[in-house]
Amino acid sequence: MKPYSPYYEFDRKVWAGLRDHTPLPLTDDELQELKGLNDQVSIEEVEEIYLPLTRLLHLYVKASQQLHQMTSSFLHNEAPKVPYIIGIAGSVAVGKSTTARLLQTLLARWDHHRKVDLVTTDGFLYPNAILEKKGIMNKKGFPESYDIKKLLRFIGDVKSGKPEVKAPLYSHLTYDIVEDEQQTIHQPDILIVEGINVLQVNKDAKVFVSDFFDFSIYVDAEEHDIENWYIDRFLLLRRTAFTNRQSYFHPRFGNLTEQESIEASRQIWKEINAKNLHENILPTKRRAQLILTKGADHTIQKIHLRKL
Repeated sequence: MKPYSPYYEFDRKVWAGLRDHTPLPLTDDELQELKGLNDQVSIEEVEEIYLPLTRLLHLYVKASQQLHQMTSSFLHNEAPKVPYIIGIAGSVAVGKSTTARLLQTLLARWDHHRKVDLVTTDGFLYPNAILEKKGIMNKKGFPESYDIKKLLRFIGDVKSGKPEVKAPLYSHLTYDIVEDEQQTIHQPDILIVEGINVLQVNKDAKVFVSDFFDFSIYVDAEEHDIENWYIDRFLLLRRTAFTNRQSYFHPRFGNLTEQESIEASRQIWKEINAKNLHENILPTKRRAQLILTKGADHTIQKIHLRKL
């Protein structure tokens, strides 16, 4: 007898069959715009992996909306519109952002939830000045580098149905919070919250970010594959963003040779990203309701869906 697992496991072929004639509301040109810097996602991947997933999420969102209406009827009150919140977690360079943008686009093309917003937790990092003051600039992305209280206030206000909630913005060019600019959220049908830290817990806290999620996804891959993707992305940035004199990284990495860039990125991975992965990110994987496991070629090979 097999040991009990809290997840249903699907290989790619079986999962693709769950699409159930769901139409493809996405062109190849649109897909190219949604892809991350070095993320390899094909239309076939969208058809076989993301269409079944958006079909499942559509069913969950629709059921949640119906339950909300029935509860309001039972209580004889008109409760404010409450978004369905989806959290997406996983390592640096694993492809979370592409997954989040794809889901945002695809879910917005279903009836019942046309308004889908996406927020990344990068905006809730402390500004560089505060990180430097705290002496944790080299721990950017670790739990202590986030203003968790601000993130909890934001997501709590969204979940309580406030008409307008603002989130801070982050610039990957300047590697810092953007002053005097914010993203405004106006009661969406669905809110996607993407970030490496969204499933993390703190034993000293009474409330976690994930307490507000209706559904959570962890994007997974073998560590050596993620490291290779991180190095590939670093080399691509060396030829693009790092050449921009406004980039935070220009004076640090802009003039490195390719071999020096490989060595620098490998060191950053080992000393920062791998440590964060093992200490803080990977332990949260089994808290997700859905785990998408990628192969070395970036394609999703296995899907684990938590049993109800």
